[in-house]
This record gives sequence, C-alpha cells and structure tokens, in this order.
Amino acid sequence: MPPSTRSPRSTRADGTREALLAAAERLIAEHGVEAVTHRQIVDAAGQGNNAAVAYHFGTKKDLVRAIDDSHAGHIEELRAARVAATGDSAELRDWVNSLVQPLTDHLASLPGPTWYARFAAQVMTDPTYRRVVTENALESRSLRHVVEGIGRGVPDLPKHVRAERNIMMRTMLMYTCAELERGFAEGGAGPRPNWPGAGHGLVDAIVGLWQAPATGH
Repeated sequence: MPPSTRSPRSTRADGTREALLAAAERLIAEHGVEAVTHRQIVDAAGQGNNAAVAYHFGTKKDLVRAIDDSHAGHIEELRAARVAATGDSAELRDWVNSLVQPLTDHLASLPGPTWYARFAAQVMTDPTYRRVVTENALESRSLRHVVEGIGRGVPDLPKHVRAERNIMMRTMLMYTCAELERGFAEGGAGPRPNWPGAGHGLVDAIVGLWQAPATGH
C-alpha cells in the first residue's frame, strides 16, 4: 500500500512493530534469547501494552524469525550480486569474499551501534532458536552457490575435512563479527577500524583456514 493511502492506525502499528524488533534485537544480543521477557522488550521499546510482542509476532520463536528476516533480505541481495559478479571463477578467495563481504557490508550499512552480529551469535547457542536462523540460510540459493564455489576452490581436501572446515568457517565468521561489533559499539577499541577492514581480515583468515594442510586423516 502506498504511504499516501495508509491509515494512521496502520502507520502506528508499523512503528510499534519496528520499535519492538529493535528493542528485542538489542536485548537478545546483550542477554540471550531465554533471558529476555516480553515485558522487558515492551518496556525497552517504550510501549505500554504488555501483550504487544505476542500481538505483533506471536511466539518468541516467531519474534526471532522476524528479527533475522529483517536483515536476511538485504544480505541475500548483496550476496546474489557478488555471486553474479564472481561468475564461474575457480579462485577460492573470490568465493570466500562472496561469503564474508555481504555480511560485513550489511553491518556497515546499518546505523550504529549495530546489534545483529551479537544477536545471531546468541541465537546460535540455543538449539531451539538456532533452527530459525539455519532455516533462512538453507533457503538461500546464493549461499548454496558460495559454499559450492568454496568447495571447488579446494578440490583436493577430503570430504570430511571440508565438512569440518565448513563448521570452522561459519564459527569464525559469526563469532568474529560479534566480537568486532561489540568493540565498535564500545568506541572502536579493536583490531579493525570499520566493517570494510573487518571484512578484509576475515577473508584472509578464512582463505588461510581452507588452505591449511590436512594431516592425520
């Protein structure tokens, strides 16, 4: 519906929903999913109705999905563009760039301080909510292309080593971004001055991970 035809009530509802999403993302990033109550989210969002979270989102799992969805679309758009630009490259670094840069570019595009990397790290520690984030990832065609491209860049690695390093790569990407985000939020006292720099550092590290010798297999 065009903005000019939206009712004031619809506009207010959208504003309430966005305020609740932002408050929930921050609180979950700081404290974890289970430690955060609907009442805390409502208070942090400046809302007076304690049922507002349930009304707008349903369950806490639905709320987590809504927060992740609010970021996933832009990340997917950035990643699809990188996949298209990478084409049929056989270079490992090109595909690692296609994994890392969409996330760091998305974080760079947000007004600071950002909370999404810490939110995602918190969610991934809880099996109940982890599935919400992984379902989004599994539905991403561009992400499948990236993972396949990385695999083509290391054709000599045994299958079980590739599986192991995929786990290491995801962990490195997620938790490094969470720690760097915390540093940026606290005044930038970290190893990188900004998200573009962080992206370059992560690409170097992940390429090194994939190119490390595989022994004892």
